[in-house]
Amino acid sequence: MQEVIGTAIAIYLLSNKAVPLWGGVLLTIADTFTFLLLDKYGLRKLELLFGILISVMAVTFGYEFFVVKPSVVEIGKGMLIPWCENCDKDMLLQAIGIIGAVIMPHNLYLHSGLVKSRDVDRAKRHKVSEANYYFFIESAVALFVSFIINVFVVAVFAHGLYNKTSNQVREVCIANNNSHYDIFNNTDELVYNDVDIYSSGVFLGCQFGIAAMYIWAIGILAAGQSSTMTGCYAGQFAMEGFLNLTWVRWKRVLFTRVVAIAPTFYLAWFSELKQLSGLNDRLNAIMTLQLPFATLPVIAFTSNPRIMGEFSNGIGNKVVSSLLTVVVIGINVTMVVTQLTVGNWWEVVLLIIYFAVYISVCIYLIIHTACSMSKPDGFLNSLEFVKTFIMPSNIVEFDLEQDSNLSRSDSTISNSYGSHH
Repeated sequence: MQEVIGTAIAIYLLSNKAVPLWGGVLLTIADTFTFLLLDKYGLRKLELLFGILISVMAVTFGYEFFVVKPSVVEIGKGMLIPWCENCDKDMLLQAIGIIGAVIMPHNLYLHSGLVKSRDVDRAKRHKVSEANYYFFIESAVALFVSFIINVFVVAVFAHGLYNKTSNQVREVCIANNNSHYDIFNNTDELVYNDVDIYSSGVFLGCQFGIAAMYIWAIGILAAGQSSTMTGCYAGQFAMEGFLNLTWVRWKRVLFTRVVAIAPTFYLAWFSELKQLSGLNDRLNAIMTLQLPFATLPVIAFTSNPRIMGEFSNGIGNKVVSSLLTVVVIGINVTMVVTQLTVGNWWEVVLLIIYFAVYISVCIYLIIHTACSMSKPDGFLNSLEFVKTFIMPSNIVEFDLEQDSNLSRSDSTISNSYGSHH
């Protein structure tokens, strides 16, 4: 849904309000035909488009960064010192949303699935080792670029809007004849709590000229298209891998588009612009909530020598990845507690049920990960509870020496987990 909202806002900015938000949402249906056209010519063409879109984002957001010139020292302190002075719950929500925006859970499935497109001689161990090395570099570069782009985005509007009131920004927009000035209220309230991708673009246009707003909108449009593609293909790999469903491409793409567009169109039609734009922060925070459901299975599978053989994670990798996942779970719990507002009794009941399910699934995945890291005849794996509910005796086991005797589709499943080693 984030990519649909972002694309609709970008079109709204680029058209100077000529295309309403609900119209921009409907225009994203054109993505379907773009994907079908490029998918017809193979995955390499899509990867080329990925590269072009990422380059557009880097150039546009990088341009805004160097125009605004935020303090590099303060940015470095924010990266290295895990502390936020005088931060309220809205700031915490934005900070947690950045985690979800950089490490989107479905991208873990996407990078694993892309292994299937690489021609690797899986019968030779040194070829598998070499492939894992390059897959590691590919994933690391993708995350690093995503991180830098998000730094550009956050630093630009944080530097420009921090400690400014709505009225101050509004007056600047009116003085520069920016038609989007009405997004800022005529009040003395600080504006940073209402900062989002739309108000940030308007501010840039007011402060640095209309060209800066259009450049920002082009970057948002490129980001929306890139996210749409990654979400679509991650869904494809999940459907084929977990559900064993192989739909015709146009049906799969159309289905995912309708699922994303239907609720977004409803919100765009009945909600105000500020409400729809601010929804992105909460959606990104939800991504962070979902992150353990992707990271824990990846750690479990890549740490299990019965699956990975000699390519299973080392002790250092196991410790660091496990600690980071525990930190993410702790952050998620903190976020829910700080964002909690006591309302009707049924809201409290639903929240308790959600919390119980969330914690239960996380505990199950943690136990499964611990069992995968342990020896097959170790204490954890010898418990009857674990044998029955966590690691049943009929779990699929194979050695990499037998890869040459396996079908190509089966062997790629093993190596898809190895791409994150």
